Amino acid sequence: MKRVTAIVRPERMEPLKDALFAANVSGMTISQVHGCGAQHGWTEYVRGTEVLLNMVPKVKFEIVVGDDDVDGLVDIIIGAARTGEVGDGKIFVAPVEEVIRIRTGERGEEAV
Repeated sequence: MKRVTAIVRPERMEPLKDALFAANVSGMTISQVHGCGAQHGWTEYVRGTEVLLNMVPKVKFEIVVGDDDVDGLVDIIIGAARTGEVGDGKIFVAPVEEVIRIRTGERGEEAV
């Protein structure tokens, strides 16, 4: 099993969520996060003083899938989240050693 973590633009949250539901991905965790990447934020003026805003709002999706489903899931995320501009985000894929459903005690892929 793998954990696919996608950090995307906030305005791409609904289209990505809809694309994941259309692909029958039902288990996901979505979090509002802040970070900085290649763009390093921007400057704004507040009451005549220059202020550097370097923490950009993003949305983080976390999904656990079987090893065979990773490539299809990554393609769905890229298709729904890509704008072609700096700041589109990143996708991270990491192994998951064990999953246990608390309610039933199921383990492994059955628990996902």
